[in-house]
Amino acid sequence: MDLEGYVRRCLRKNIPESKIIEDGFKRVLEFKEVDEEFAKKFIKAILEEVKISEKFREIDDKEIKYLLEYPSSGVTMGMFGVGSRGEGDFFVHKEIARIIKSTKLKAEVSADEQDDAGVVKVDNPKYIVSAIDGTHSRLSDFPFLAGFHVSKAALRDIYVMGAEGVALISDIHLADDGDVGKIFDFTAGICAVSELTKIPLIGGSTLRIGGDMVIGDRMVSAVGAIGIIKEGKPTARRNAKEGDIILMTEGSGGGTITTTAIYYGYFDVIKETLNVDFILDCQRLIENNLINKINTLTDITNGGLRGDAFEISKTAKVSLVFDKEKVYNTINKKVLKMLEELNIDPLGISTGSLMIICDEKTADEIKKVIKVEEVGYVEKGDKSYLIDGNKKIPLTPKFRESAYTPVKKVVGENKPDNFEEMKEKVKKAADEAIKKKDYIVKYIKNR
Repeated sequence: MDLEGYVRRCLRKNIPESKIIEDGFKRVLEFKEVDEEFAKKFIKAILEEVKISEKFREIDDKEIKYLLEYPSSGVTMGMFGVGSRGEGDFFVHKEIARIIKSTKLKAEVSADEQDDAGVVKVDNPKYIVSAIDGTHSRLSDFPFLAGFHVSKAALRDIYVMGAEGVALISDIHLADDGDVGKIFDFTAGICAVSELTKIPLIGGSTLRIGGDMVIGDRMVSAVGAIGIIKEGKPTARRNAKEGDIILMTEGSGGGTITTTAIYYGYFDVIKETLNVDFILDCQRLIENNLINKINTLTDITNGGLRGDAFEISKTAKVSLVFDKEKVYNTINKKVLKMLEELNIDPLGISTGSLMIICDEKTADEIKKVIKVEEVGYVEKGDKSYLIDGNKKIPLTPKFRESAYTPVKKVVGENKPDNFEEMKEKVKKAADEAIKKKDYIVKYIKNR
């Protein structure tokens, strides 16, 4: 529980301080083995800090107020589906990219192209590629699996850009009551991937979530990956071309599939996810000098095939066409069985397959090096489709990815009625953030 957030909300609702202390210290006692006197002192100290920090709203210095306030959109993360790999999530990432683009600093592959990794051009090696992935939020109590799967995810993101992995970095934040053993278990999960792929973990950061302010044992963390491209160009999404062939490897999932297995009790499926096949396949493509012949690489993660196909079509301005039966053949049999039994759309969830888009000749060469299924082709257009028998069905993302836990099924996948209105509010907040950045840069340069 975020005690600072609790106190701040209470003050803004004009709840009496005595009531805040009375209720707050009880919440402290729920989590911490301390006496009532300490708990009351603790919540009183938080109350005093928050009251002082809120006084910035009363000062005359407009620049300080501008610096400390943030552009409120009135739209929450949950309402808009941020982090749920659907339409709202894509929109927010587009706005983040717009803020980054406003710096006018040139990257070879920048955030506005919606790839999972960014690329900057240098002299030697030719390109440096980096990506960072956050740990699946529902794996907080299973830190080894959290570390293992987030490491795979970060490495996937740089390999699909055509880069060779050279290093991993980590960041773990554990709430005040979290057991230190979680840090070690999380790190061990990263190191398992590191050892299997021969890519070293070279550094990181370990902190508490919110310092003294957040009680409980929630863990949030991330792993970053760094790669290099010695020759050729990045295999970015924009490079998919009309006439290309679409290949996919078998995917057994990562953090999302593991979460589904845990919270629905399909524990045997967890073992299916314990592999680094994706990364080893990419390493083989590099070793066999095939990576430079590929137009586009991606991993089936962002809202499943629905999300990735949508983003590629939008970025490359082509139409991707998939054969449903062949796509289903690329999903690990135990994973697919679980998804179908739970009525979870296999096309709307992260399965972790490697998707390769290339010309026919290159496709034939790739088939000799790694195990792939030819699942479709690229044609003229700007939308993606699924061939199911005699039907050609538009392949579009939902508002959220497939609901893959009991809680997510309650939250649902449907788009809010006021989604367009929320988009405008979110866009306005991004506009204000750019404006603020420009103002502060100018202020510092002219000081």
